[in-house]
Amino acid sequence: MVETAHSHASSTVDPAEVERFSRIADEWWDPAGKFAPLHRLNPVRIGYVRDRAAAHWQREALSGHPLEGLSVLDIGCGGGLLSEPMTRLGARVTGVDASARNIAVASLHAERQGLAIDYRQGTAEALASDGARFDVVMALEIVEHVSDVDLFLRSCGQMVKPGGLLFLSTLNRTAKAWALAIAGAEYVLGWLPRGTHDWKKFLKPSEVAHGLRTGGIETDDIVGVVYSPLSRQWSLNKGDLDVNYMLSGVRR
Repeated sequence: MVETAHSHASSTVDPAEVERFSRIADEWWDPAGKFAPLHRLNPVRIGYVRDRAAAHWQREALSGHPLEGLSVLDIGCGGGLLSEPMTRLGARVTGVDASARNIAVASLHAERQGLAIDYRQGTAEALASDGARFDVVMALEIVEHVSDVDLFLRSCGQMVKPGGLLFLSTLNRTAKAWALAIAGAEYVLGWLPRGTHDWKKFLKPSEVAHGLRTGGIETDDIVGVVYSPLSRQWSLNKGDLDVNYMLSGVRR
C-alpha cells in the first residue's frame, strides 16, 4: 500500500482538501460550474452502482426503485450529486462529508427537492468506530483526497454489512493519468481548478484492492471509465484502466 505524507495519522481528513472544496461548495449543483466534470460523469457512476446492486440482490435494474429498502452510505458526499439519485432509486441514504459547507449545501438542495436524506458532517473512521453498517457503501472520487489511505479503505470496508457491496472510483497512478487528469483537465482544458488533484495520491487498482481486503472486502469487478472527446460522454471500458476506474467488492 502506498504511504502518504500522513499515513500514520489517526484521521483521514486532509484540512487543505476540505478547505479547497468548501470554498466552491455553492457551485455543486451548477452543471456548467466547477463540478461540471462530475455532472457529466454522474450517469455512468449511477448506472454502475444501480446495475451491480440490482444483480447482486436479484432485482430488476430498470424497475424504478431497484434499491428499495437498502441502506446506502455516500462517503465524501459533497453536495449530494450521488445521494439524491440513490434516494430516487429507493435507497435509504446517509451522506457524510468532512466539510460543513458541503453538508449545508446538500441538505438545502435535498429539502428543496423533497428528498429525505440523512446528511452528516463526519469521517469514515468515526462512523466505522461507532459501529455504523450499511448494505452499500460508496466512496466515489474521494480516496485520492484523504490523508490516510489505509485507514480510509479499512474503515469503508468495515461499514459494509455481511453480504453487502462496496463501490469505489478513483484515478490510476499512471503517466497517462497525469497527462489527462492533471495536465489536460486542470491546465489545458480548465475543466477543474488547478491543484484539484495530486498525482502522488492516485492509486493503482491493486493497491485499492489490498487496502479494502484489510476491511474485509473482496474486489469482484474493476472497470475503466473512459471519456470520449467526440461525444463528450463517459463510458465503461473493461480494457482501459489507465486513467479513471471504478470497482465493486463484496463482504462475504
